[in-house]
Amino acid sequence: MARYTGPAYRKSRRLNFSTLENGKDLARRPYAPGQHGNDRRKKLSEYGVQLQEKQKVRTLYGLNEKQFRRLFERASKTKGVTGENLLRLLESRLDNLVFRMGLANTRRGARQVVNHGHITVNGVKVNIPSYSCKPGDVIAVKETSLDHPAIKAALESRTSIPAYVTFDKNKMSGTYVRLPERSELNAEINESLIVEFYNR
Repeated sequence: MARYTGPAYRKSRRLNFSTLENGKDLARRPYAPGQHGNDRRKKLSEYGVQLQEKQKVRTLYGLNEKQFRRLFERASKTKGVTGENLLRLLESRLDNLVFRMGLANTRRGARQVVNHGHITVNGVKVNIPSYSCKPGDVIAVKETSLDHPAIKAALESRTSIPAYVTFDKNKMSGTYVRLPERSELNAEINESLIVEFYNR
């Protein structure tokens, strides 16, 4: 299945969850899209609840089903709690870290910044958004892209960055300091439902 490239707000309203993590996508119309979106929602089955939770996280990080399944299998083989491992693997993706550092306003924008070769990891250009970073990796804007208007605009509108990453605006580089704690990630996600979905 191909990656969703349609309107982000529509997807957020369908899932009743802010996939942009800013709440703007649900502020004006907090009901499902379409002609009957404002009608009462149907009660979901147990399977439906699990599927919706999986779709929420998949849409939030912008992955297709094959990528997401592969990451889940990797998380289940890693020592620790599978659901938390999965979220940490998702947070360790290069496009997500570029977004977290404020070099793009959305994960979709961060994906494009990486794809176009504006980002380096430990001094080496990386143009693969799914590249898995390790704690201690230094993520920076390539020298020739320091004046990129989209990156500069994103940095101007940046409000805060999480504690597990650092960013120096003068050097245009940041560090993935450590793996995030569960308490630092989106509280609306119930990762145990995703584990149940794949372990059916």
